Amino acid sequence: MPIAHAALKDAFANTTLFEAKSWRLAPEAWPLTSAQAAELREIGAACLDYHRALEALYLRSATGKNLLRNKPLLAPWVAEYLDRGKPEALVAHARDPKSRGALPAVLRPDLLLTDEGWALTELDSVPGGIGLTAFLNRLYAGGGDVLGAGDAMIRLFHEAVSALRSDIRNPLIAIVVSEEAATYRPEMEWLAEQLQRLGKRVFCLSPDDVFPLGSSLCFDVEGNPEKIDIIYRFFELFDLERIPTAHYFFESWAAGEVAITPPMRAFQEEKLGLALFHHHLLQDYWAEALPAKSRERLKALIPASWVVDPAPLPPGATLVGPTVGGRALADWRGLVDASKKERELILKISGFHETAWGARSVAYGADCSREEWQAAVDIAIADAPRNLHVLQSYRKPRRASHALYPSAGGEAAPESGRLRLCPYFFVKGDKAELAGALATFCPPDKKIIHGMQDAALLPCVVRDTPEPVAPAA
Repeated sequence: MPIAHAALKDAFANTTLFEAKSWRLAPEAWPLTSAQAAELREIGAACLDYHRALEALYLRSATGKNLLRNKPLLAPWVAEYLDRGKPEALVAHARDPKSRGALPAVLRPDLLLTDEGWALTELDSVPGGIGLTAFLNRLYAGGGDVLGAGDAMIRLFHEAVSALRSDIRNPLIAIVVSEEAATYRPEMEWLAEQLQRLGKRVFCLSPDDVFPLGSSLCFDVEGNPEKIDIIYRFFELFDLERIPTAHYFFESWAAGEVAITPPMRAFQEEKLGLALFHHHLLQDYWAEALPAKSRERLKALIPASWVVDPAPLPPGATLVGPTVGGRALADWRGLVDASKKERELILKISGFHETAWGARSVAYGADCSREEWQAAVDIAIADAPRNLHVLQSYRKPRRASHALYPSAGGEAAPESGRLRLCPYFFVKGDKAELAGALATFCPPDKKIIHGMQDAALLPCVVRDTPEPVAPAA
């Protein structure tokens, strides 16, 4: 059932969840067919399989172990790539035997809807939007089978996180939000409040609220210290040096007093992992490490991607990467000479940097002037000793249509745009459970899709009616 414009405005005005945020409003959730919902569940399973295989790849590379069962394959360069620019203590933590098997509790792939199907551009393990999506799920729940409707998404989040301390019936969970991630604090405060209403011990804190008591971590509740069992980390690892209490997190974790998710393992948050999936030297590894169904799913999802490593090549050698002028490159600087058509490429920093989230480091070659593209390539090469960049083929989102309200109010009407879908998977044991999905519907002229004032942010509803498709431009 469509929601009136005035009812939507009132719902958003009556919560602090969306302070200083605005977007286009729509009367209905984004429709997915049951087949698309089933496909999303398969994508979640494939993403979890990928994370398991990535961990094994990293640890075998770091310890010099063979990657394959029946023939030799060593790849020490994999760990070097993934550890580059990281503090030694953080690398040691990632390799600690007590960390083995620790995977993120929440996985969120960024999917673009293209003419060839979904394209996975990133796989986020510290995703924002959990509270936002849960709120929208509730708001639009009357319009059909909304993914994660009611309290479902909230409960699944709690189940996935609390599973880290299955020895405690109702563990105390601290959602710790850094100052750098402060724009997300209202939604995390809302999420904690909703879980408290369900009888769960969940609190949203800043890092400065946390203090040690012996080997435990605590926070103050009406003058009394309350012991924290689990930290849900909502801050990026590059931000650790700006968090004075961070070393207590590591010490308490090492003492077995607190569980932390997402794990503080930087290799799990590097975008170049997707380029490793396509790396020609690692194809036999992925074939062994991944179930066939997941491997085929990921091959179809992940655009061709390459690590921009400017290490010198021997004379006569060429790069495995895109061509320029019909020729293979011998130096990444040759990307500067690519024609606009050849620049259907995305260049972005891999991770562990303040520009690694929110599309802040993304350059889309075909949408840049030659000077802007050269500047992006120069930065990628200059940064390589500490921060590697990833080059990825651009898959253009296709046009779709959805009814939107005019910004000033009035009757809703179908508009043309392009879609990014962010499904949220909560990991419990060997399963990644689809808990909800956030659709970002942008005007068709936007080349890089993300949350913006002229986009619509919507939950998703499963409805087996044909999806309206706008005519090609």
